[in-house]
Amino acid sequence: MTDMPYSIGEGPATRVSLSLPEGTAEAIRRRVGKREFSAFITAAVERELRGQILDEYLADYERRKGSISPAEQERARQVFDEVFAEEGGWPVAS
Repeated sequence: MTDMPYSIGEGPATRVSLSLPEGTAEAIRRRVGKREFSAFITAAVERELRGQILDEYLADYERRKGSISPAEQERARQVFDEVFAEEGGWPVAS
């Protein structure tokens, strides 16, 4: 078997154990139904990972080049979304 890094949202599904407060789990079930529970959690985790990757990039940029305004940060988020949507994915999570 070869080690193949997968980008966020890629690769075969794998089972993981997850503990949530019952109120949170029930709110998800009410919102999306029992059958879509995993898909909802997956989408939420992927959004969080993508946000963290972008936050890390922006922090690195600011360390190297100086601070950027909230409007510039928002534009960077839009550009990232557009670029990675066109390329079909986000970078491998580290």
